[in-house]
Amino acid sequence: MGRFDGRTAIVTGAAQGIGEGYARALAAEGANVVVADLNTELGKQAAERITADGGSAAFKEVDVAEPDSALDLATFTLDRFGSMQHLVNNAAIYGGMKIDSLLTVPWDYYKKFMSVNLDGALNVCRAVVPHLRENGGSIVNQSSTAAWMYSNYYGLAKAGINSLTQQLATELGWSNVRINAIAPGPIDTEATRTSTPQAVVAALVERIPLQRMGTTEDLTGLCLFLLSDEAKWITGQIFNVDGGQVVRS
Repeated sequence: MGRFDGRTAIVTGAAQGIGEGYARALAAEGANVVVADLNTELGKQAAERITADGGSAAFKEVDVAEPDSALDLATFTLDRFGSMQHLVNNAAIYGGMKIDSLLTVPWDYYKKFMSVNLDGALNVCRAVVPHLRENGGSIVNQSSTAAWMYSNYYGLAKAGINSLTQQLATELGWSNVRINAIAPGPIDTEATRTSTPQAVVAALVERIPLQRMGTTEDLTGLCLFLLSDEAKWITGQIFNVDGGQVVRS
């Protein structure tokens, strides 16, 4: 018996990395999982791996920046599994992102970046929440410790995710839908290895009390807890999982 038997969870950005880790962990706990991603090839492979391991999963292509695509995701989930109870907003432009400052980043790139990394979470919430309200549900947004440090428009987007989480907690609470966020520190993923200069990564690790990069497995336990009924009186909170990188009062 798993904590999510008979329930359905959507995980955006689940074709690889942290998102795939969340999807696999949910499936291992009995959830039907919709692997939602813009990358069709990797997304299908991720869903197939979950199924091969005995889980229940289906892939759906989605562009979270487009409201109609988010609505299609909700419709697909209902058609495939009959209901939905959980959402993980993990999709983001990260791997391969431009390194630039707020004052010099090309405006078109900045707008596209924010449409995915901030507005995308709201788009998917707007599409999915009406269905979560039917029986109550829970949402986890992916933030980052970048929200509390200088990290140009990436940090700005994650600070927006934190505020979005807190604002939606009030709007959703009356209908028994909870929403929280996880703020990882540096996580050892392919995207981090290719997007962040290794000298920067090394400097970050030196300042982390636990003296190592995080892993996907360091995040999945908290994600499952926050989505589950064990966290039924927790909403509107941002939880750091960062080896002690950032201390907030």
